[in-house]
Amino acid sequence: MENYKNVNVDKLANVYFEGKVVSRNIFLNDGSKKTLGVMLPGEYEFNTESRELMEIISGKLNLKLKDDNDWKLISHGMDFNVPKNSSFKVKVLELVNYTCSYFDD
Repeated sequence: MENYKNVNVDKLANVYFEGKVVSRNIFLNDGSKKTLGVMLPGEYEFNTESRELMEIISGKLNLKLKDDNDWKLISHGMDFNVPKNSSFKVKVLELVNYTCSYFDD
């Protein structure tokens, strides 16, 4: 999907890691929430409260989920799932545009 239609967007951005990761919350008509964001090159660790689906729109990063021993290369057009109440690390190799979907299950 290239764009989202008929959504509500928070004006205030979510800013992490001294502005190196920035996203905006969007709310779809079905009540679901997503974030659209950008990550600049660097290393970051995130914690999850709900299950998440991260879709990489552009760019390249290395990913390490909490229970994984190895890093995995993720790039344009790929996605990955993160369990709820977990964490993941990324090493952003080139600017990444992403969308993140959140699930209650």
